[in-house]
Amino acid sequence: MSLDLDNELIRTRLEKLEKLREAGIDPFAAERYERSHTAAEAVKLFQEREGEENTEPIWVRLAGRIFTKRNMGKAAFVDVRDESGRIQLYFKRDIVGLEAFERLDLLDQSDFLGAEGVLFRTRTGEITIEVREYEILAKALRPLPLGKIVGDEHHGDVTDVEFRYRQRYADLAVHAEVREHFRNRSRIIRGIRSYFDNRGYIEVETPVLQSVAGGAAARPFMTHHNALDYDFHLRISLELYLKRLIVGGFEKVYEIGRVFRNEGISTRHNPEFTLLESYEAYVQLDDIERLVEELVSGLAIELYGTAVIKTEKGEIDLSPPWRRLPMLDGIRELAGVEPGAFESFESAKAAGEKLGLDMSQETNVGGIMEKIHERYVQPTLIQPTFITDFPLESSPLAKKRRDNPRLTRRFEAYVVCQELANAFSEINDPIDQRERFQQQLELKQSGDAEAHPMDEDFLRALEYGMPPTGGLGIGIDRLVMVLTNTESIRDALLFPQMRPEH
Repeated sequence: MSLDLDNELIRTRLEKLEKLREAGIDPFAAERYERSHTAAEAVKLFQEREGEENTEPIWVRLAGRIFTKRNMGKAAFVDVRDESGRIQLYFKRDIVGLEAFERLDLLDQSDFLGAEGVLFRTRTGEITIEVREYEILAKALRPLPLGKIVGDEHHGDVTDVEFRYRQRYADLAVHAEVREHFRNRSRIIRGIRSYFDNRGYIEVETPVLQSVAGGAAARPFMTHHNALDYDFHLRISLELYLKRLIVGGFEKVYEIGRVFRNEGISTRHNPEFTLLESYEAYVQLDDIERLVEELVSGLAIELYGTAVIKTEKGEIDLSPPWRRLPMLDGIRELAGVEPGAFESFESAKAAGEKLGLDMSQETNVGGIMEKIHERYVQPTLIQPTFITDFPLESSPLAKKRRDNPRLTRRFEAYVVCQELANAFSEINDPIDQRERFQQQLELKQSGDAEAHPMDEDFLRALEYGMPPTGGLGIGIDRLVMVLTNTESIRDALLFPQMRPEH
């Protein structure tokens, strides 16, 4: 996309650029600018030393982006901001010299400036730098569209959400609170790594390109490998390779990585997202429940000093223990359907139809159970809740319950009505796993596009023997949404997927 030369503001900036170059100044020539302080450090230093007797002048050298400029005749004030905050610069013609002072007319909002000088406090009480020398570090040829992404100048209210997502760099440049939001995301990921590292897990990396995309119910993206002349899938989960590592003798592993699902886009779904998965040998599902409680509540405490967080749905207490609710109990309580209705496909379908749900695409009992759960139970799960005992058909990698083989040792964790985590007591019986994969193939033949594929190499790995294992998956983006009170997943992603501009 080329510069819009019909835009008067852009055209004016290009003219100023040409004038600078005619004066022998290239505003893009600088490679390095050594700073003594950030804006916040300079302000803090002045405050600490203000009032001391016989104080020497405080000399600072800093850099930042211009946000406002006010010419007062023989003096000028310029507000600059760096990542730490803002500070005012004071230019006096007699100090910087006539030529340098007049050159300020060629500077615009969004240009980058380096300046050095002495700190003082103005008559209005603002801590300011009296500039002795300055350097143009970069010229912005396109002005930040403040009116488009800022409503109230003092509060930074957003007026064009799509613009913010599509041009996140402009959003970040204008809104310090958005930058802070993504710092919190970084803190959350760093906290996750610290949690697992401190408990003896090792972080690993597994293939993004996979010949069989398994470990979840989702449609994959495809890509062609030219050297191998083979079509690969982009991974939809991390699971099957991590369990191969458990087979190989690692007892505690985790990975944080991008996964790709060729599905719809909504306030809670993005086609690519960041996933945490962990696997630990010799533990069961109850141990993983406690891990989730401890991890999530600990992250909240690290961010806010408390496990009680504020959300649009009120205060949420993440302190352990969380509520446990079997799926069939929740359906009975909130949809009025007794567990016996799920003894056969026909009776389950009739129960769904009685509730007014569309059953035309359903092919098995498990799918109907989960559809009723999503419609009637999930919207009530505001406080942290583990939904347990998922149906066999939708859990092809989870162990069966010994007392009821139609259900599995699986849970999903919900907070503020969002699925936050998914965990299994992992199948380590290769014969059972092969049978489950075969059942999934039959579901696919019945029209289930998201049924799990057959993975012969994974089955071969299980045949070498895998110890009892507890596995966990947490969507990082959803976790960030919950912990930062974010309504849309697009606000949890620096660069959410958007339809290409035309």
